[in-house]
Amino acid sequence: MTDDLREQVHAAARRARVAANELVLATRESKDAALHEMATALRTRATEVLEANAKDLEAGRAAGLNQGLLDRLTLTEARIDGVAEGLETVAGLPDPIGEVLRGSILPNGLELKQVRVPMGVVGMVYEARPNVTVDAAGLALKSGNAALLRGSSTAEHSNTALVAILRDALETAGLPADAVQLLPCHDRASVTHLITARGLVDLVIPRGGAGLINAVVQQATVPAIETGVGNVHVYVDASADLDMAQRIVLNSKTRRTSVCNAAESLLVHAAIADEFVPRITDALNAENVTIHGDERFAADPRVLAATDEDWGTEYLSLDIAARVVGSIDEAIEHIAAHGSGHTEAIVTSDLAAARRFTTRVDAAAVMVNASTAFTDGGEFGMGAEIGISTQKLHARGPMGLAELTSSKWVVWGEGHVRPRS
Repeated sequence: MTDDLREQVHAAARRARVAANELVLATRESKDAALHEMATALRTRATEVLEANAKDLEAGRAAGLNQGLLDRLTLTEARIDGVAEGLETVAGLPDPIGEVLRGSILPNGLELKQVRVPMGVVGMVYEARPNVTVDAAGLALKSGNAALLRGSSTAEHSNTALVAILRDALETAGLPADAVQLLPCHDRASVTHLITARGLVDLVIPRGGAGLINAVVQQATVPAIETGVGNVHVYVDASADLDMAQRIVLNSKTRRTSVCNAAESLLVHAAIADEFVPRITDALNAENVTIHGDERFAADPRVLAATDEDWGTEYLSLDIAARVVGSIDEAIEHIAAHGSGHTEAIVTSDLAAARRFTTRVDAAAVMVNASTAFTDGGEFGMGAEIGISTQKLHARGPMGLAELTSSKWVVWGEGHVRPRS
């Protein structure tokens, strides 16, 4: 069975390679037309997707999935329209392929150009987020890549319906349907076969919980980009406007708890703690947020006493860890010890404090007087995103079209030969 599954995954990768070789010749016009066709098809066939999604939700509830995972799994007409709009936005973005990154003419007359090129075959491993199926397919197509999608069994019906629609749209637009393929999802071995298909797959991107990401990054022999978990902090500085701070904390925490840019920890400067701690406790309590706090916060009976584990937890729920710190440097040290390198935010009116925070905090995105919810490819003008990278090689932060490309050097000569040394 394992050998059969390996061959199934590898055969899909070989078909993807053929498709990628066709896509590298596709014009921007043809790729954009395909993206619009995909968006139209999703809206036209939304009922099919919603019926499939209902089966996944029913199975998920029966299996005891928590509310955060159910929220990630849920598709609505509005969410389908949102991912379709994301495809249209991607179609409107410049084509990264062929962009000249550097160029020069050497003294000997050789013309050098470093240009963007597709990665080739990109594998995605992700959990119960069917919207990722569409985002990944659209970004891969626009950047000239073929996508191998390995979603979770919890979203099997939704992903099957979405990929069928996307493949039909590709064929209608005259591009290869095998540019988007869905891999088997019931056996974890299919992940192993994908991430070790060196020579068949050019890049793999995991997107999900810490367990999934760590397993892929540690076991992959194919190059992998780490899209880390989001233990995200909001630090309220001594000089913060408290009305602004309250808005930012509430939006960062409660806008949508199941996403990786949601705030999981709150740090408050001791100089404003007497006023802000009871105020933010009341505000979070009104939004049904459970606070896991240090001694200062836990003096309120509504607050649970925080454990060491709370400081490093990505709750993905209506929970937040909260602590009072004595200085901005203590806040930065806490973030360095417990943060995941995703997004960190400071609320302050002190320019020097803001510069200190943005300079010293090591994260893919650092917000000043803005909600952590803005760390998102769509919000950054990338259309959709394929993930948020928390590593430092090649790509960091929201990954859009440019991050799905590599480069090559093109050298033009006129019979140039290099002298013998």
